Amino acid sequence: MTETAEARLKRMAMRSWRRGTKEMDLVLGPFADAHLAGMDAGTLELYDALLHENDQDLLPWVLGQVQPPDRFAPLIGRIGVFARERLGRG
Repeated sequence: MTETAEARLKRMAMRSWRRGTKEMDLVLGPFADAHLAGMDAGTLELYDALLHENDQDLLPWVLGQVQPPDRFAPLIGRIGVFARERLGRG
């Protein structure tokens, strides 16, 4: 059975909030809540792929400590800006 659009968004939101590390929960959870519903199909595909990456890789990408893979760079940039603005460090 194919996943409905609503079920997909719920799955992705839950996966954003339940990463495995609290730091990534606090970065991706609020980002997902604010942006998932407004993402186009291509960005949703990319974000879904990003959710399969390890937190140990994601956090340095978001913090700007390590360059993310090219395909994720624009999305990681958006996530980083969102996180910094949310924390008042924008």
